[in-house]
Amino acid sequence: MNKILEEDFKNIINSEAYLDKFNKCSILITGATGLIGSVMTKFFIYLNEIYDYDIQIYALIRDTKKAKRVFGTKNIKMLHFIKGNLIDKSPLNIHNKIDYIIHTAAITDSKTLISKPVQAIEVSLNGTEKLLKIAVDKKIKSMVYISSMEVYGQPHLDRKIVESDQGFIDLTNPRSCYPESKRMCECMCTAYASQFNVNVKIARLAQTFGAGVLPEDERVFAQFTKSIMNGQNLILHTEGKSEGNYVYTADAIKAILLLLIKGEKGEAYNVVNENSHTTIKNMAKMIIKEFGDKTQKVIIKLPNKNLGYAPEVHMNLSGEKLRMLNWIPKVGLIDSYRRLIKYNELESKKSHECKK
Repeated sequence: MNKILEEDFKNIINSEAYLDKFNKCSILITGATGLIGSVMTKFFIYLNEIYDYDIQIYALIRDTKKAKRVFGTKNIKMLHFIKGNLIDKSPLNIHNKIDYIIHTAAITDSKTLISKPVQAIEVSLNGTEKLLKIAVDKKIKSMVYISSMEVYGQPHLDRKIVESDQGFIDLTNPRSCYPESKRMCECMCTAYASQFNVNVKIARLAQTFGAGVLPEDERVFAQFTKSIMNGQNLILHTEGKSEGNYVYTADAIKAILLLLIKGEKGEAYNVVNENSHTTIKNMAKMIIKEFGDKTQKVIIKLPNKNLGYAPEVHMNLSGEKLRMLNWIPKVGLIDSYRRLIKYNELESKKSHECKK
């Protein structure tokens, strides 16, 4: 276990009194090799191995080789890989008892969103419907659907954005397949909560990063971190005027766990550290100031082709609704990068030692 990730897990355990409700339960996690899914899966593994919890973890994956790379090749007690496909309407054949579902799976890669928007929609809609049907069939205790702050589109409001707000989404832009399908999935969750009494909650995550980010991640925070560690300039492919809303990985995990236990059925919650709000350009400058050397700069290099980035947005999310459940984010923006850099250093060292 990476030392930084282990510290995060210990902090979660020490601060959350309700975790015993997961003991002796079974949990289905989709997108288990993605960022949120993998950190969540590792957290439940940690509870089993270090604190003797008895949690059956069912991790839905597409790529067995990637799963072994993320979780290791040794046999992990009570971790069960389920290879499944969310893109079509064929049911997922899960014969085991399921108490909780955490549905994180989605296509998020910007290039894929513009090159294969139909598949992105199918994964979102068909996948979410499959999971909700499982929730009905298994009579689960609770489910959290991982949505995104992108469902707000481009709101033009001079205040913080709350869960009831709506903004403009350009349906003529193929990239809109992501936020629009997220909206429909949220609507589907609400419908199942109303018609079938499924205890499903919606977590609208701000940009989430920190310890646990995978090596192949190409989102802006990962690119910035790799560049700063390699002594390179930070390259922006936009003007960097969009206002970013962020939350640290462990804080997001705490929010999801809390919503499973205490969230209101059918309700949506912003998951954001309100103190971690800035423009992309200012964030890049902050990273160089805190972690760079005197030679590194922020360079704007606009591409000649569409790379699939979300449109410029000016949005400041409110986290008040989730804070009403006593969720308090602990890690700010600078420390999020500090912990991610240290995490990457330890992962690189481990990888180098394994190759010897």
